[in-house]
Amino acid sequence: MKEESMVKVKEEIDYKSLCRRLDRELDKLTMEYERQQKVFEDDIERLTTEAQHCILEAQQNYSDSLEKERLKYQKDYKESIKRLEEKAFVPAEEVVILKKILQRETLLRNAAEGEINHLKNQMAELKMLEASRESDILKLRKMLEDEAHQKEKFKGEIARLQSQLLQLGFEVGKTKQQQQASGNGEKASVAKLFEQGGLQKILSLLEAEATDARINAVKIVANLSSEETNQKKIVEAGGLTSLLTLLKNSQDETTQRVAASAIANLAMNETNQDLIVAQGGINILSMTAANAEDPQTLRMVAGAIANLCGNDKLQIKLRGEDGIKALLGMVRCRHPDVHIQIARGIANFAKCESKASTQGTQVGRSLLIEDGVLPWIVQNANNEVSLVRRHIELALCHLAQHEANARDMISGGAILELVRISRDCSREDIRILARRTLISSPAFQAEIKRLKIDY
Repeated sequence: MKEESMVKVKEEIDYKSLCRRLDRELDKLTMEYERQQKVFEDDIERLTTEAQHCILEAQQNYSDSLEKERLKYQKDYKESIKRLEEKAFVPAEEVVILKKILQRETLLRNAAEGEINHLKNQMAELKMLEASRESDILKLRKMLEDEAHQKEKFKGEIARLQSQLLQLGFEVGKTKQQQQASGNGEKASVAKLFEQGGLQKILSLLEAEATDARINAVKIVANLSSEETNQKKIVEAGGLTSLLTLLKNSQDETTQRVAASAIANLAMNETNQDLIVAQGGINILSMTAANAEDPQTLRMVAGAIANLCGNDKLQIKLRGEDGIKALLGMVRCRHPDVHIQIARGIANFAKCESKASTQGTQVGRSLLIEDGVLPWIVQNANNEVSLVRRHIELALCHLAQHEANARDMISGGAILELVRISRDCSREDIRILARRTLISSPAFQAEIKRLKIDY
């Protein structure tokens, strides 16, 4: 037991001694490191100082050498000039002049060289451009040749179609003459035309350059459109769009007249009426009405607008797109056929308004009255042309059924025409309608009593 204790004590003493020895060695190493660090820093500082001295010395030497060289160059230059002057016996003023001339010539030479280079570049660009133009010319020649070939092809096609049109027109006319003998002949001929794609060819000729081809084509379309069974096929084939485009762009009165007649035929169908309006037909018809002079053209245009006036859904559009103004504007033509269509359109419009007021969907004055149509209606209520007179009489009766129109009709003299219609109209149904309208209106009754009219 004691030996073990002694061993342990001895081990502890040795450990402490070792630590002290290590501490001493560490102190020595630290001192040595610090000494060497100081020596290193001193060496760095010394080397830096020496380097700076060397740099300054080199700079000074370089400056001195440069100055010496400069002075030597100036001296040599002056001596050379002096020798040149002595040798050539040229005055100093002339030397200066020669120097200036030399400088100017040098500048001119440099400028000339620059211009030459610029011209060379331009020449190269021009050559490239010329090559490109030659290529374009070759392409254009090829295009012109192709177009000429295509034009000749179109001419042949137009001639062939014109021949077919003439033959078809002859057959249609012949079929109409034979219609009583054979009621199904015309239908069979038209059906054959549709089956063989003839309608598309005819419609394509509406855009032909040749006026005769266009006129013949639009005449056939107009004849076909007169039959209700053909109208749907014409519209589906794009015929309505082609007719409106033709009417808008053509300056030929015959083409305008026939195109307007075809549109008027198609406008008898309510579905087609919506399509006509959707494709700007009211504006096109209005422009034609304003520009046309031929009475038959105006009759067809007025007829087309009159058909649109019979659609109660188009009242606002007809007024907003100047359809009513166009209708009234055509009264400038004194031809009775034109006035018949104008009166029919006004009667159709008034009938739709009367229906709307009865249903409660329209309040306020008639759009016809607001657009100033009433004076013309009153003026033509007793027109010598029977059809004009009948349409106007109906229009007055329809307008009078809406109490909101009563004041304008009284002040405009329309009430007197209504009284006359209730007495003298040759058609009993119109007489009864006029009388019933006068009786049902408080405003009219009051005015009749005031005027002491017995009816």
